[in-house]
Amino acid sequence: MKLKLDITPDLVAAMAAEVKAGEKAVTAAMREAGTGLKSSWRTQITGAGLGRRLANSIRNQTFPRAGESLEAAALVWSNAPVIIGAHDTGPLIRSKDGFYLAIPTEAAGRGLRGRRITPGEWERRRGLRLRFVYRRNGPSLLVAESRLNKRGQAVASRSKTGRGKVTAPIFLLVPQVKLPKRLDLARDADRALDSVPGLIVANWVEVRI
Repeated sequence: MKLKLDITPDLVAAMAAEVKAGEKAVTAAMREAGTGLKSSWRTQITGAGLGRRLANSIRNQTFPRAGESLEAAALVWSNAPVIIGAHDTGPLIRSKDGFYLAIPTEAAGRGLRGRRITPGEWERRRGLRLRFVYRRNGPSLLVAESRLNKRGQAVASRSKTGRGKVTAPIFLLVPQVKLPKRLDLARDADRALDSVPGLIVANWVEVRI
């Protein structure tokens, strides 16, 4: 007895097509997961009031950069990792030199390009000297003899009689400050990871030969 087995369609071709479909599905799934995570992180950052500029520091890239692979991966990162990391973990911040952290008050105004101003920069820009005031209860102060303009910022007084001059607190001095945790990036990352199997299945294209 002679038996002959014919496989239609060709088994090798069918398997190759299935692998190709799998490569496309995995790559597409990782691309969707990475893009979705980038969007979620950006939404979380703007929702925390940290601004569109910081949100736009979030980037993503799918690998391989060209073509498809069963081992495709997505990388999501920030171009401002120190700032993002601080808001994500809520660290305890201490002065590098072991002295005080100077926290500007409303009377201090802002520095160049809207940045937080430092005591040295404030003295240079205002032409006034800051004076240290120690307080046993509560933060110590850096104050200046000045007047307050319409925006509540301390500026040099032009009055020869001293009219309108006040002793204005310009900086609060604290040994350390606890930055509030305003982000939970791991939560969105876990959700993106959990979505990958479903995305692979959804992107798997049935191949007919």
